[in-house]
Amino acid sequence: MATSQKLTEHFLTCTICTDVFDNPCTLVCYHTFCRKCVTNYTKTRPEAISAKSLQCPFCSKMTNVSDPKRPVEKWADDVKPSFVIQELLDLFGPGSKDTMSCIYCKDDGESTPADVWCSVCDDAFCKKCARVHNRIPATRHHCVTDLSSEVKVKRKRKVMCKEHKDEHIKFLCKDCKKAVCHTCCTIYHRKCDQVVTIESEIQTMKSVIAKARGELSLKQDEVKKHVEKQQSKVDEETTRHKQMESDVQSAGRKVIDKIKLKERKLLAELKEMSEKHIGQLKADITSGEMSVQMNQQQTELINHALQSDCDMDVYEMYPGCEAGVLEAVGDAGLMGSARIALISFRQDNRELRRVIDNLQLGEIDVLYEDVVDLVPTPVLRDTINTKVVGDGIINDPFDVTVMVVSDTYTIVTTDNYNNCVKSFYTRKNQPCHSRLNLNNQPWGLSRLTHNQVAVTVPHINHIITIGVNPGLVPLSTITTRKQYMGITSLTPSTLAAGANSPPCVDILDMTGNVLRSISPLLSGNNVLRHPNYLCTTRTGNILVSDQGSQCVVCLTPEGDVVFTFRPTGDTALKCPQGITSTTTGDILVTDISLDRVVHLTESGQFVGNIKTDLKCPRGISDDGRGKVYVLSEGIKVFTFVTV
Repeated sequence: MATSQKLTEHFLTCTICTDVFDNPCTLVCYHTFCRKCVTNYTKTRPEAISAKSLQCPFCSKMTNVSDPKRPVEKWADDVKPSFVIQELLDLFGPGSKDTMSCIYCKDDGESTPADVWCSVCDDAFCKKCARVHNRIPATRHHCVTDLSSEVKVKRKRKVMCKEHKDEHIKFLCKDCKKAVCHTCCTIYHRKCDQVVTIESEIQTMKSVIAKARGELSLKQDEVKKHVEKQQSKVDEETTRHKQMESDVQSAGRKVIDKIKLKERKLLAELKEMSEKHIGQLKADITSGEMSVQMNQQQTELINHALQSDCDMDVYEMYPGCEAGVLEAVGDAGLMGSARIALISFRQDNRELRRVIDNLQLGEIDVLYEDVVDLVPTPVLRDTINTKVVGDGIINDPFDVTVMVVSDTYTIVTTDNYNNCVKSFYTRKNQPCHSRLNLNNQPWGLSRLTHNQVAVTVPHINHIITIGVNPGLVPLSTITTRKQYMGITSLTPSTLAAGANSPPCVDILDMTGNVLRSISPLLSGNNVLRHPNYLCTTRTGNILVSDQGSQCVVCLTPEGDVVFTFRPTGDTALKCPQGITSTTTGDILVTDISLDRVVHLTESGQFVGNIKTDLKCPRGISDDGRGKVYVLSEGIKVFTFVTV
């Protein structure tokens, strides 16, 4: 009894009503309450009513209900208690053997404590009724357990039929795969061939469950081993990271030491020259002071001769003055050779910048695991017909982008053959479209803002900005000096556009002014030939799909080459077209000649060819929410699942 009381107080009591569970239910957060209590609490929470969910009074986590259309009072009916709570209630809750009365005496209106338990009848009896139970031929061989000891007897949980409330579920319809009561068998399953008792199938079901448990155990062991292996790798990688971090810092210190050594040498040379220059200047000062004294003495002698009454004094001074000796003597101390006129420090900023830019402390090499099994499998979700009223016989969309305008998914395409830009969207569950004529052939397309796009019209040297509402409205026309094909937005005020003649990628402002022209070289040759499709990565770099050089190039806005993907053999590109970067950084490229989509990592590593049934795929765009749009006989909408 003490054990039952402790369990009831600590585990079988509802925290809302503080009483023993009455018809309990366990929520997804594993907190258990009385059905009535959790229902009444949910009624007081508007957010739970709005979410059509039961709210946990303890942690506020929501539990979805199976049929939210029913009244709130019925929401908790289908939420079952955890098997642990149910077993504890069966063993130690109200009506358990600890407080059990004899079932026969109870029927007679008496309350006699039970002394034995019949596991077959699933009932308790007093000693008197137990003797009667043992005399009946049908029950005399039942397994009876004495309840007088502290041995706890597990009761069989009786599950009642939801439709026929007074009947236990004892049968199993194997045809319908449903557990039913006797009345259900009579009414609904009388034509079924395989209706058996649940008890007769217990061993079979236990065998299946045991097998599943074994398989689950094996999987669990495999997962544990995988986790242990990965944890070991984490420890190893942490140690490697610390070592590599130390190596990088050591390389940096070595470079700094060399710079400081050059600094010391330069300072020593400066000190030597400055001391020499200052010494020369001080020598000039000393020589000048001596010359002043000598000239003063000569002046005094001349004054004395001029004032003397003796003619010989004048005569003795005369030869020296006539020959200029006095002047020569005065100037001799100021003469010198290899004199320093000026010392200055000239810093070569251009060379310094070049050296710093080219300075390489080292490289980070990344070895990727075999990712063949990680090639995503495309699942076709929708196909949108791009042929609209006003189009000619041919429908030829070149580029595509996706945007959300006023909570409406809008797909924008350029139609090269029909000289127009189109948008496709859904309004009031009806497919809609908009068509904007340009009177010339558009090519590339890029999203500028949430409701603006930029379109290249190469034959007339124009870039046109268009508002998307989601209908199409022309905004402005930018006249350029080159015929630009591919285009992508870098910032709200700058664009990157690809030209074929000469082949380059130009960085433009919104007036068409070229801020920088990029023509990367490889072995002395321009990497770019026909940069017809561009996109921007999540890090702000420019991805170029070049049909002419059959490669993918990643450039920084400053013009540096991040990587070039130009494989050979089975993975070679033949005619790359549209290109897009996903929110995870992955790169998808269409190949119009090979009818495929090529998957690359963010660093330009080949992942695989995505298997699709696309024909001549051209433009491609990722919407940032798990869907990819490909131009191929209309617009194909895919989601990708990794298998």
